[in-house]
Amino acid sequence: MAFKPTQMALALAQWRQATSAVVGCTALLALPTSVLAEDAAADNQGDEVYRLAPVIVNSQANAYDDPDSVVAKELWVGGKVPTSILNTPASVSVITGAEIEQRDANTTEEVLQYTPGIITDYYGTDDRNDYFKIRGFQATTYRDGLTLGSMRGVREEPFAYERVEVLRGANSTLFGPADPGGSVNFVSKQPRFERFGRGYLSYGSFDHIEAGIDTGNALNDEKTLAYRFTAKAQDGEREYDYSKDNDEFVMTGVTWDPTAATSATLILDYLNRDSTPNSGGYPLDREYDRSDFFGEPDFNYHNVERFNATGMISHDFFNGFILRGNLRYSDLTDNFGYIYLYDYEGRPGTVVDRYNFGTDSQAEELIGNAILQYDARFEHMDSSTLLGIEYRDASTQDQSFYGTAGSIDLANPVYTGAPTTLSYYSDNERDYKTRSVFLQQNLSFLDRYIVTAGVRTDSMDLSSTDISGTRDSDDITETSFSGALTYMINDQVSTYFSFVESVAPPSIGVDPERGEQFEVGAKYAPANMNALFSAAVYDLTKKDITIAVVQPSGVIERETIGESNVRGVDLEARSELTDNLSLIGGYSYMEAEVVKGTLRNGTVLDKNELTIAPKHTASLWSYYNLESLNMDVGLGARYVGSYYFDAANTAKSEAATLFDFAYTYHLTKAADLTLNVSNLLDEQHVVGSGTADYYNPGRDFMATISYNW
Repeated sequence: MAFKPTQMALALAQWRQATSAVVGCTALLALPTSVLAEDAAADNQGDEVYRLAPVIVNSQANAYDDPDSVVAKELWVGGKVPTSILNTPASVSVITGAEIEQRDANTTEEVLQYTPGIITDYYGTDDRNDYFKIRGFQATTYRDGLTLGSMRGVREEPFAYERVEVLRGANSTLFGPADPGGSVNFVSKQPRFERFGRGYLSYGSFDHIEAGIDTGNALNDEKTLAYRFTAKAQDGEREYDYSKDNDEFVMTGVTWDPTAATSATLILDYLNRDSTPNSGGYPLDREYDRSDFFGEPDFNYHNVERFNATGMISHDFFNGFILRGNLRYSDLTDNFGYIYLYDYEGRPGTVVDRYNFGTDSQAEELIGNAILQYDARFEHMDSSTLLGIEYRDASTQDQSFYGTAGSIDLANPVYTGAPTTLSYYSDNERDYKTRSVFLQQNLSFLDRYIVTAGVRTDSMDLSSTDISGTRDSDDITETSFSGALTYMINDQVSTYFSFVESVAPPSIGVDPERGEQFEVGAKYAPANMNALFSAAVYDLTKKDITIAVVQPSGVIERETIGESNVRGVDLEARSELTDNLSLIGGYSYMEAEVVKGTLRNGTVLDKNELTIAPKHTASLWSYYNLESLNMDVGLGARYVGSYYFDAANTAKSEAATLFDFAYTYHLTKAADLTLNVSNLLDEQHVVGSGTADYYNPGRDFMATISYNW
């Protein structure tokens, strides 16, 4: 994605080069809230609604980040504000478009699975949501710097995005209410003032057929107006019987740059998914084939329809002031229903009970911000001040049902059809209005020290009407603070210390959960190599944490367990060792435990490990171009250590290593034939377990022929 520098930006670049001044930066992103598989939909309807939009402050950044490289040097918000990763006082990863294409990542979980500190896909064949955690906690998701909020329940379409940015550790001073794990920002493809295009056709496992196009150009000779059109359609199945995985996506954008000072972009996109949400799980007594299906073919549906309209505008006044505005309207319908197994250890015989579960939901939201930035230079100090206001108006309606379904005999499965009646236990209408004001100050001293401080106040008006018609409301105001000190050892090495606070999205009548994180880190960008190496040590605490727990009745309810703490180390290396060889590696170590907590049944959780929080994770992706043979070869390995499935720490997963493979043959300079295989050795293990087992995705291949112009 091209960035068009203004005259002021060029002047600033020349001045910075002459004085070797460094202007600090801090990235604004935020996080989602995935929960236990059967409870995710309800949580996404509720908690996610409060999440607000972020902002990134300008710093000494290269205006042209290479979109064809796996090594990013900048953070972007919609491609408008490049921010140097080297100077950012936070642990950051950027999955570029080049990496996404190399690995043929088709879901958010696949995009993130080579990123340190993140565990993904821990509910296997439950495909209603994108399941991932950062540093043992949930993460907030953003698109072009605006929170996805009530849209969080939708599986995002990676083909829509130029890159995906990850910030480990949340910061409510910039993000507003958010859980402490971290944040993921999806950067949309935007128009370019040049002719380009790519079309492809794919065929893969489970009769997967897919076609897509991404093209654009300038619309006039003056190159003040440009467009982009992106579309994708797929028809296929999942790895279990009686499944489907159909998807249609269309996005179009127009950018208008009438002068060097002003830019405006409008993006419209439409997503339509027709799929199955769940295999229903697998019995607990032994390992089953992934193709087995113990739900109901006539009652296993997931229909998603979403429309977004996003506007972004910026104006440089050429006197140190820059004004930016962002606005997005979203409309969503998301309905699903399925039947799942309710098994238990030691079950006699082959007959297993089943339950039905589902949610019909609609959501509508308007979110926007206005940000004024002022940069100034003094004799021994550089200053960057950011003042912003945000507003959000979101409403959701959802009906959830839950009830018994006919049991099934594993030895002789007989499907009995969809349930004749549904028992609705929840019918809610929620409205949320949020107004926020934030201030961030960056000061650079002596060409080496950067001090960053911020404060933010979020005022939330919440109201809800439940199934009985009872209306409740609450007004909540929260203030959070953050601070960081960065020391630039030289132009290639930076170190930092940061403290950030987080305030989790609140519920009516309940005090918001609060968290805090201390982090020390270092980054190295060698001058003689296109590479970025980073290391971070952190201590993260969250109080009054809540989790989803399966009750004896089979119902899944939220329970508050007290205080949790995660301490760990994140290491990452992204490098292009030669013109032909690139390597991406990461390692994370976590000590995640409950400091104090008790379940409703009296089980004491003190010193227990957090669920789905492995101590060790590691990954390595290599990609080599055999230029003389007109081909590329990629090989990757992902290691995930063992972790507990439940808060009581009674059941644990096995550690596992999975391999991925990629091969590309260059038919011509413009045409490629590609083969991608995930889970090359078809490793199978349990990644989630409760009322049933869920396995990791099996071996999957995809063959693609593409043409670029």
